[in-house]
Amino acid sequence: MKLLLLLSLVALSQCLVVSLRKGKSLRQSLKEHGLLEHYLKHNPYNLASKYFPALASTVSSEPLENYLDVSTYYGTISIGTPAQDFTVLFDTGSSNLWVPSVYCSSEACTNHNLFNPADSSTFVSTNENVSIEYGTGSMTGILGYDTVVVEDITISQQIFGLSETEPGDFFYYTPFDGILGLAFPSISSSGATPVFDNMMSEDLVSQDLFSVYLSNDDESGSFVLFGGIDDSYTSAGISWIPLSAETYWQITMDSVSMNDEVLACSSSCQAIIDTGTSLLAGPTSAIDNILDALGSDSSGEISCDSASSLPDIVFTLNGNAFSVPASGYVVESDGSCTLGFESVDVDDLWILGDVFIHEYYVIFDRANDRVGLSSLS
Repeated sequence: MKLLLLLSLVALSQCLVVSLRKGKSLRQSLKEHGLLEHYLKHNPYNLASKYFPALASTVSSEPLENYLDVSTYYGTISIGTPAQDFTVLFDTGSSNLWVPSVYCSSEACTNHNLFNPADSSTFVSTNENVSIEYGTGSMTGILGYDTVVVEDITISQQIFGLSETEPGDFFYYTPFDGILGLAFPSISSSGATPVFDNMMSEDLVSQDLFSVYLSNDDESGSFVLFGGIDDSYTSAGISWIPLSAETYWQITMDSVSMNDEVLACSSSCQAIIDTGTSLLAGPTSAIDNILDALGSDSSGEISCDSASSLPDIVFTLNGNAFSVPASGYVVESDGSCTLGFESVDVDDLWILGDVFIHEYYVIFDRANDRVGLSSLS
């Protein structure tokens, strides 16, 4: 009995509950500068084109914040000794960690925290360069090693990028400083070892997995939990889906349907579960079919009055149906409504972004090469 009690106390001590910070959204910032309409037209980060540049033993809970009033969530890490703090986008659709640096000459670096290697006694420089293209934003810089702290997890000698250029205006307006990629090493730029891979290799997490909860709208409580599963979010049970590739968190999707009618992916297709993409993205012809079935044109605009009567969109994965209701895929802002779908035409690929993830507690299991989904409704 004493042993069981001791083990329970140890397990509890490994779980960290941290309240959510909520900062000014990108939408608010752009509206203040009169740039929202231009930005949404020319710089939609939710296009998921970051995948295709040619197209343009501890459990730790990391708190996340909403971004652009739609999705995209970010939290705080520190780098160096003494610690220098940065907000980063926790992105399962990429693999590199990078932050702005004092070497950066771009406008985007004038209003974000900058890493200064001269102020860190544990920084180790390299002669290696790094270049990452996200589609709507990009960076170039150099690689270095230093101590990185993610909540209560300390990773020694973590390789990361120090930006020298961040072209364009995308990163200027983002509320986060940099990006922390949580995908596989195989897609890491310059072969840099991802943060979570170092957490695993240094035995800093009690399980080789992490899990994500993304709250809807302005609700608090979003988190990424490194090394554990929060059982309070899995009361509906967990459906496990094997990975089809160890690159992004890629799985095979059986079909996409509405009212028992298959609208897309009738002979199966590939999908990626991505915390760094706001909307649901798929091939143009498939997205057009869905928009047409929902009574909208290619603009995705819909009457807010009719939104509540729209049916669920059902994604069948590994033989199980996963629904996204209208309340999840209709995005309302300033009195107008749009459908949360985007087109991306590469190899019949779908990106299940935050619109999908909002409905499920998602477990990213590196030990068993699988993704777990538990309904939150």
